[in-house]
Amino acid sequence: MYNELYMAWRRELGEASLAGLPRDFYFKIADYQKRLKEENKLIDKKSVKISLLDHEAKNVQLMLEQLFRARYRKLLKTISQNQKVPSELLTVEEAKMCESFVSFAIAYEKFTRGLLQGEISQSVSQTVNQSAPQPAPETVVKPQIEVSLNRVTLRFTKNIPAIMGADMKSYGPFLVEDVASLPAENAKILVKQGLAVLVEVS
Repeated sequence: MYNELYMAWRRELGEASLAGLPRDFYFKIADYQKRLKEENKLIDKKSVKISLLDHEAKNVQLMLEQLFRARYRKLLKTISQNQKVPSELLTVEEAKMCESFVSFAIAYEKFTRGLLQGEISQSVSQTVNQSAPQPAPETVVKPQIEVSLNRVTLRFTKNIPAIMGADMKSYGPFLVEDVASLPAENAKILVKQGLAVLVEVS
């Protein structure tokens, strides 16, 4: 499962458009993480294997965070531009969550088009008037996407194709001995994978 996640992470960060995931990808990931935790509990804390498992779990967390962030941004962009869910590229969970967003996008565009013509949809007005009181602002949960603005200078030890940075900019491709400045999140992964080394900038 680690290799499957790694390939999905590389595709997502390396391509500008949304990459496809198997329908059951997140189900498998959840099961994989559960097994990692269970195996961790059963191993002697002083053994070499526990260190390897910790390293693997940290890599998994980093890749998943970047994968989620990249897919979230691409999904919003794709749906808001096309008003269509690219269901063939989504997992079961993503497809379900996107349905309500598409309905909202279509209804909102129809509403604003009418309003620009001096008309207002009666169904929308009635829904607004009949809706229950909204929760207090402090109870509304908004999705948070944190993007690190820190950059790190790397020297590449292996050739790698172009990748999509955490700041949604394209970087590369890079050849051995190339030096470049990348977002810290991407740099961390590349160093961990042995593809580059940090360069001290004085």
